[in-house]
Amino acid sequence: MSRTPTDAALDEVVRLISMDTTSRDSNLQLIDHVVELLKQVGVESTLVPNAAGTKANLLATFPAADGGVTGGIVLSAHTDVVPVDGQSWSSDPFTPEIRDGRLYGRGSADMKSFLAVVLTKLGDIAAQPLAEPIHLAFSYDEEVGCVGAVSLVEKITELGLEPRGCIVGEPTSMRIIRGHKSINTMTVHFRGVAAHSSLTPRGVNAIAYAARFVDFVERVAAEFREHGPFDDDFVVPFTTTTANMINGGIAVNTIPADCTVQFEFRGLVSVDQAELADRYRAEALRLGAEMRQANPAAGVEFTVQSSSPGLDGPTDSAIFALATAWGGVPSNDKVTYGTEAGLFANAGIPSVVCGPGDIAQAHSPDEFIDLDQIALCEDFIDDVIAHARAPYA
Repeated sequence: MSRTPTDAALDEVVRLISMDTTSRDSNLQLIDHVVELLKQVGVESTLVPNAAGTKANLLATFPAADGGVTGGIVLSAHTDVVPVDGQSWSSDPFTPEIRDGRLYGRGSADMKSFLAVVLTKLGDIAAQPLAEPIHLAFSYDEEVGCVGAVSLVEKITELGLEPRGCIVGEPTSMRIIRGHKSINTMTVHFRGVAAHSSLTPRGVNAIAYAARFVDFVERVAAEFREHGPFDDDFVVPFTTTTANMINGGIAVNTIPADCTVQFEFRGLVSVDQAELADRYRAEALRLGAEMRQANPAAGVEFTVQSSSPGLDGPTDSAIFALATAWGGVPSNDKVTYGTEAGLFANAGIPSVVCGPGDIAQAHSPDEFIDLDQIALCEDFIDDVIAHARAPYA
């Protein structure tokens, strides 16, 4: 039987989607909105900006009745969305529309519906004395490799909040997800030497060396695919690695002086992130040494753009039990996409992923969320609040 979300939740989702927080742009309009909502219920915000001051994380704590701020539960969400460039939408991505029991708009599933539900409950959280605190942790630039949450989690640690659990509200159709892979993105810039294509010995072909590196990435991918390690709780039960962007050359009759390869790997927790990144770096530097032998002006630059850890929690953890008691659907599943839950877990905060909407709709044209998912999330957050008032586990 389908559920209907409250008008307040729908209004807030619409408001948030209407704020274009594509990762390449600022999220400050949304953050300022949250700061104001928190002020209205008497709670101050701590902002953790990026270096340029164009984006910010937000951390806020509703303290326990005795003033205590340690322990309690974190409700975590990211504020950014992916671009809509090149996608064909039936309606304006940033002008939400309700059609046939679904709310359409960029971020409707990933993950402004969860964020909106939390925001509509701020008055409820503040209304009665809490036995333990509730923390809000809202990040920037999750969609480009969980970049912002690094400093956000560091701030939680610095303040000594020591939450006993975290709910990351990514779209899981309200299933409780206990594990996901790490996500790691890297760039290799091959700097060759230009020459006329009829005089190939005078140049160093950056594209040719980049192609050799891409072949290496594919060979590593085949190793994982064939030899593991494996984890059958994942749909794709092994570490994946793939080169997804390449750019180089200026003309068909010119030896290319520059070529850039961007690639990623999504690793099982059993795969050492740093060790695998070092393996790629070593191959890039080996190719760079060959290039310099051909011409000292040539070379390679290897950059790790982002690296976010995976998550692998047990089904018998306290936070899994709590999420189940709050109405989350127990599941043994792990997901191939990355979330910020791994960062929280690595900081000693047991975490699960549980939120409204289907990840299959995330990042797609005509992204949508079923309205009953928003209603189910409202029930879930109501139970989180009720538990904070009178903990039962």
